[in-house]
Formats: sequence, C-alpha cells, structure tokens
Amino acid sequence: MITHKQIKLADIYEDCKKIFDEDKPKFLLLLEQHIDINEYISPFFWSHFHALTGRKRGYPLVAFIWALLIQKILSIPTDQLLLVFLKFSRPLREFCGFGKVPDASKITRFKQDFVMDLQTVFDKLVDVTEPICQAIDAEKADMAIFDTSGIEAWVKENNPKFANKIIKQLKSYAKAKNFDKSFDPYKAAYASMPTSAAIDPEIKQMHINGHFCYAYKFGLVVNGLNIVRHIAFYNKDFLKAHPELVVERKSDSPDEDKSVGDARLLIPTLKDYFKAHPLINPKTFIGDSSFDAVHIFKDLLTGDTFGENRHFQKTYIPINPRSQLENFDYTINEDGIPCCPGDSSKPMRPEGKAPLKGGVQRFKFVCPKIKWAKGENGKYQRVTQCADPCTSSISGRMVYLYPEKDLRAIPGAVRGTEEWDNTYKIRCGVEKAINHFKDCFCLAGRKTNNDKTLHADLLLAGIAQLITVVVADKIERLDLIRSLKPLAS
Repeated sequence: MITHKQIKLADIYEDCKKIFDEDKPKFLLLLEQHIDINEYISPFFWSHFHALTGRKRGYPLVAFIWALLIQKILSIPTDQLLLVFLKFSRPLREFCGFGKVPDASKITRFKQDFVMDLQTVFDKLVDVTEPICQAIDAEKADMAIFDTSGIEAWVKENNPKFANKIIKQLKSYAKAKNFDKSFDPYKAAYASMPTSAAIDPEIKQMHINGHFCYAYKFGLVVNGLNIVRHIAFYNKDFLKAHPELVVERKSDSPDEDKSVGDARLLIPTLKDYFKAHPLINPKTFIGDSSFDAVHIFKDLLTGDTFGENRHFQKTYIPINPRSQLENFDYTINEDGIPCCPGDSSKPMRPEGKAPLKGGVQRFKFVCPKIKWAKGENGKYQRVTQCADPCTSSISGRMVYLYPEKDLRAIPGAVRGTEEWDNTYKIRCGVEKAINHFKDCFCLAGRKTNNDKTLHADLLLAGIAQLITVVVADKIERLDLIRSLKPLAS
C-alpha cells in the first residue's frame, strides 16, 4: 500500500533553499558567512549615496561595492568583463544584490562620485586588520615600509612611438653634429619631453621600471607582512593639503628626479597616515636610499613631526651612493670647531649657517688662511694663502657640520650588521605589494585617463586586500592573508 504524504509549502521552501545553497559557489558562501560589508560603511557614506538624487536608487550601495571587490579579488581586468560575469552568473549577481545588471557608465560614475567615501571604508578596514597583523607577527606589524609608483594613463604620450620618435630625432641630430660618445640621447629625450600629458596636467611624466611613461603617481605604506596600511594619491588635492610641497622643475636625470620626488613626499605621506590612524604607532621605518637625507632622519627619529612624542625608534635607509658619509680627515676642538687638516692647533674660520635644501641648517667653516680678493670676473672670492693647501680649490678647504649628522650614521641600528641586513631584506615587501596591486588587482592597463576613476580603483584594491586578511583570519587560514584565489578555484 502506497502511503501518501501531504506536501507543505514550508517543505518546498526548504528544499528550494537547500538546492540554491548547494548551487552557490563555495567562495561566495565563504564571503557571505564571514563578511558583513555593512560594518565597514560609514553613515556618511550611506547618506551621501542616497542624497545625490533625492529618490530611491535603482541599484543598492552594497551591490556596487561587492561587485567591484569581487572584480579585484578574482582579477577581472575590465568593468565590461565584470558586467558579463554578472549577466551570466546568477549566484554572483544575487550575492552582490543586483536585481538587474547595471551598465558600464553607472560603474564608472559610482567610482567618480564616491571616491572619498571609499577612502573611509579603506581606513576602517586598516584599523580592523591592525590587531590581526599584530597577532600574526608583532615585530613585522610594527614596521612601516614606503615606496612610490605610478598608474599609467590611457593617453597618446604613452604610445611607444611618442618617445621613440624623439629619441630617433636626437640620435640623428647628434650624429649630424658629431657629438662625442658622452651624449646620452635617452637623458636628452627625457629632458625634452613635456612634463605632463596634454589631456590632463595631473598625468605626470615618470620613469618607472626602466621606461618612460605618463602616469598618476601614488605612494604605498605597508607593514612587514606586506599588508597595505596607507595609500596616498598624489593629485592636486594632496598638494593643496600640503602647501609645503613646492613643485620643482625636472632635471635631465629621471633617476635623480624620482629620488628627490620620493624624499619630498615621504614626511607628508606619513603625516596623513598617522593622522588617519592615531592608534597605530609603528616603531621601525624601512626605505630605499632615495630617503637618505639629513632632515628625513631628524623627522623620523626625533621631535614631534607626527604628533606629540611620536616618532620611529629605528630607521633602515641605506646610504645614497651620491652622498656618502664623509671620511673626516680633520679634528674638532673642544669648542666643536673643526681644525685645519694640516695643523690641528688652528681652528677653521666659521661663516655662520648655510641653508640646506629641505630647510635643515648646516654650519659652514672655511680655511683659516683665506683672504677675499677680486677675481678675473670682477667679483670678490675666497683665495687661500696656505703654502701647503690640502685641496686644489683656490678657495681652500671648506667644512660643513650637521647637528643631526649622527642620526644618519647610526639611525637606531648599526649599519652593516646581520640585524641590519636581515631587516632591510623585508623592504622588498612594498615592491611585491605594488606589483600585486598592479598585476593581480588589475590596476595596470586600465583604459582611462580620469584621476578619480584610477584613485577609486587604487582604494578598491586596498579594500580587497584587507577583506582578504579578515576572511583568512576568520577561517584560520593565515597562509591566505594576501590572496583568496585558491579558495575560488
């Protein structure tokens, strides 16, 4: 005898829900179970999103954010391809919260309208992930590693033919004029190229990874675990917030320009970082030799540059080959005045303070046997009267003393030791992070020249990495703190 079972609506609902859950990719289930994106959206973001039109939005705020984060996590290179995924993947579309798929213009408009709101989401996640990083490795979490790079814009100047044409013309000109072998057409090309793209002055000429390009410059601060802590986008708003930064004319050396530019951007970037996160207080700074300047060591290691009694305890910056530490061949007397290298009983003549680039003062001392005499050009100049001069200069020996010189020599750690070498190796983490942002998060190759769009993409890449850290911590898979792709395969 066949027994009959009455089917209830509740049973049908449960069966359908089970089928739906089993059909949903495990990766999306993982995000759904462990991440509530609403926790990281500030009330101001909500009000800003709904206040622009004064009417109900056709697409939810959370749907836009999730779709753009999925794009970064899964390395979907273009917005158009993301929309194709949303169109043909019902689980992805329903996970994000889209009732229908928006067009590409709405994705772009969302990035441009809410770029500063995305900044608040990023800052919130930095604070949330700090305890996680401290629990993983407190020593590496207390490091701050900084470097800059650029996002190439979609402009005509980035066409290889643009630079090659100029280089070819300079080579032909040099050949016609019989220039000697010291002439470098590549440096000459760099000097003759426009400093910014014609379409937007914010797109600056840069020298990245051995090639010329026109890009939007940005800076990245990561900790020793290669987890992003701060993102700086060097546009006109950044320069307006830091009036102490004066835009200088470029030289004929791209490497020199990059070093000078990076050194000038370091302290303002760190100020913004500490201002946004007052509870984060790293103790170790690591940077490359472009930051080898006396005033930088002073700002990093002493004073209240970043707030009351807030500074680094150790700084790992190699000596720049262009400005090696001096090998003193003179003595300093009890009054702190350097003496003549040939006769230590004769103190050199002080000439007061001399300004050093960057605002730091240095004390100048000249040969005790100089006299001022009129030169061939009619101007007065120093002329040494020493019978046995220690330099070939007619002005005699000059010495500059820097009050903070010892900070550069021993910046909280001893150079050349095993500790120094092992710690400085960690600096490559910021290079890896920049490459991860450009490659895995598809920042490189974006076909846009809009600074707000690129800025938003940069912040979304940072948010995606921090979301990865939160998920990896909750599922106790710390090997996945930099990428969740293994879970999506």
